[in-house]
Amino acid sequence: MKKITASILLSFCFIQFSCQEDFLKTTDPTRIGRDLFYQNETQFNQALNGIYGQLQTITNSAYIQQEFMSDNTTLDFNPLDRGGAAGWEAFEFSTVNQGNGEINTLWNNHYATMYNINYALEKLAASTIDATAKSAIEGQLKFIRAYHYFNLTRYFGDVVLATKTLSNPNESFDLVRSPQAEVYKQIETDLADAVKLLPSSYPASGKGKVTKGAAVALLGKVYLTRKNYAAAATTLKDILSLGYSLNANYKDNFDPARKNGPESIFEVQYQGGNDLGEQSNFVYVFAPRLSQGAVTGYANTTPSGRNIPTRDMINAYEAGDLRKDISLKTGYTLNGTFVGIPYVAKYQYPHTISGRTDNNWPVLRYSDALLMLAESINESAGPTAEALGYVNAVRKRAGLAELAGLSKEGLRAAIMQERRVELAFENHRWFDLQRTMTPSELTTFMNAHGAREKANPTVSRGGIAFNALDYVYSDFEYYLPIPAPQILINSKLTQNQGYN
Repeated sequence: MKKITASILLSFCFIQFSCQEDFLKTTDPTRIGRDLFYQNETQFNQALNGIYGQLQTITNSAYIQQEFMSDNTTLDFNPLDRGGAAGWEAFEFSTVNQGNGEINTLWNNHYATMYNINYALEKLAASTIDATAKSAIEGQLKFIRAYHYFNLTRYFGDVVLATKTLSNPNESFDLVRSPQAEVYKQIETDLADAVKLLPSSYPASGKGKVTKGAAVALLGKVYLTRKNYAAAATTLKDILSLGYSLNANYKDNFDPARKNGPESIFEVQYQGGNDLGEQSNFVYVFAPRLSQGAVTGYANTTPSGRNIPTRDMINAYEAGDLRKDISLKTGYTLNGTFVGIPYVAKYQYPHTISGRTDNNWPVLRYSDALLMLAESINESAGPTAEALGYVNAVRKRAGLAELAGLSKEGLRAAIMQERRVELAFENHRWFDLQRTMTPSELTTFMNAHGAREKANPTVSRGGIAFNALDYVYSDFEYYLPIPAPQILINSKLTQNQGYN
């Protein structure tokens, strides 16, 4: 932790500040001294845009912890290169330990962003910029801080809670993990503030920024995760009057030409087709390893073969579900030969420069909010016609028959199934499993999934046998380990049970 704090204390967010939509195209403020920088509204917006840019870094690899760890995806195994076995592959095979580099990167990236947020909030509080602009900037900063802490506490349980900057690096030695309940209290406070501070929309130049709807939806998800179902239902109902609607075509949610559309509540912004460095590249990461240009559209590329849909995920779709062919393909054709290795297709769109795609990443969609609202009502009041109506609106768009006559347990299962296929490959599955199961239940569930993969792997392993520890899931893996380097730096940080 001292290393993180010290490095950030020396400089303010030395990253690209151009980011992707029009509202992010600004002059790089990192050439200006930190203490001289926060002088006007333009500079505050530039700092905020840099924080938006940091969301890209975190989102680029979030699939590892949020899809890969679940039963949704696996990997195109490379028997000739085992370099990732101790890193990103460990999340698929349930072999993550405290020395895993991906864990340390995850922790560092979140806390690096947190420092910049806290510093900007402190400068903003003392500023005399226009009150309306000040409120909107504060609301965005508090939303992003809440979003980061929401992720951190779901990953690690108790985490370091810091809402102000440190005056010197030595203070980091006194930081300890706060109880999860305190972290959630701060998350809820930040989001309640954001709901009050944020506008419902922005001019066209600000499209893609955090809005009131995003804060409402995330607060509803926090309440749902905390099993405060009545509060979740009350909060999520506010979404209904904020102007969102389902796209008529499910595919429009992922089309770069239609980004930030009527169903989008919040998405991480990317921009391809130029040299600004703000592009996404998800199709290159998710395409099968040997597919060359069959999936990416550019020959001589070397895709990563990560986040491959499992056989179980492919079979989860009902017959006639229009979302299946949009979300995944069961294989690709190369040189006239069909290769039956599935891949995520949601982010497969034409682009003008190899490796630089224009796809945004959806974080909160209206369909997600409707399904959360249905779940909240079902858990607090039972399977009412209202709850069924929200689920059926999502199913109707997918070309599926309406549900009727379900018990509370039946609707609960139906909503989980609907969330799995509606939000597939958007980084929801692991957290949905975690919040709806006890550690013991999740252990049983994941070990059953692992047994199926071992018996019949989705992708051939090229004759390489499974390790004895692969797919052996234990209760303590409900949370990730605190990174070993952080505990070495600060001995007051304790390790999660089971990882010692």
